[in-house]
Amino acid sequence: MEPTIFDLILSKEIPADIVYEDDYILGFKDVNPQAPVHVLFIPKVRIATHNDLVEDNIDYISKMHLAVNRYAKEISEDENGYRIVMNCNSNGGQTVFHIHMHFLAGRQLQWPPG
Repeated sequence: MEPTIFDLILSKEIPADIVYEDDYILGFKDVNPQAPVHVLFIPKVRIATHNDLVEDNIDYISKMHLAVNRYAKEISEDENGYRIVMNCNSNGGQTVFHIHMHFLAGRQLQWPPG
């Protein structure tokens, strides 16, 4: 399987502005931010899409949510509020096939987005 840009970030082959890391999850600033704070949280194992979640890897979703919670508190956005977005496959807007959560914060976010 061809490495994704996220695989290359995980292996430190390309740089990223890393703001969160633990044993399971990496968080780094999005290079095309859609809000004042836009961080991508990825598992340190490749799971291509939400459809590829199974019993053996489902815990990574929980770990991603906990990482978001920790980071939101660390940057004092937990009380202000934030948005978490996950896309699945092309029609869902997924462009990198390694599951990830978009953490958006730092301003009043509109719904629908746009």
